[in-house]
Amino acid sequence: MPSGGARVRSGPPPDPNALRRDRRSDGEWTVLPAEGRAGDPPAWPLVGQSKREAELWTLLWRRPQAVEWERLHQTVEVALYVRNLSVAELPGSPVALGTLVRQQADALGLTIPGMRSLRWRIDELAEQKRRAVAKAAPAARPSARDRFRVIDGVIDGSAE
Repeated sequence: MPSGGARVRSGPPPDPNALRRDRRSDGEWTVLPAEGRAGDPPAWPLVGQSKREAELWTLLWRRPQAVEWERLHQTVEVALYVRNLSVAELPGSPVALGTLVRQQADALGLTIPGMRSLRWRIDELAEQKRRAVAKAAPAARPSARDRFRVIDGVIDGSAE
């Protein structure tokens, strides 16, 4: 074990809301769209594709991180992650494969530590607005008259 020196992910993780913003090491944070990537996934770049790989491929290319994968031309890296994940899901898969899948997920920004290290964050304001609009859509509310229709077993003024 080496002594001293920097380690991967040593020290506190980067924080986009840190009070001190004049550090060069902070760099710029990339804001990913909360709604994810629009459109069809790219063509599968590897030889052969299982049904499970096709499902995972489609799901992953809808995520916010997929916008950056597309910009960075990471289709092969995502496909290798999908292939390894689909094998790691099987009973009796090697523990080392699970470790590799976690490392790949970090490198692709699929985990919170991975997103921090890549300085990616999901546009929380857009997501909050989307949720607020969904909540604010008024359901068919009953009128005041309808709400008072059933009181003490009386419906519309007549006893049952």
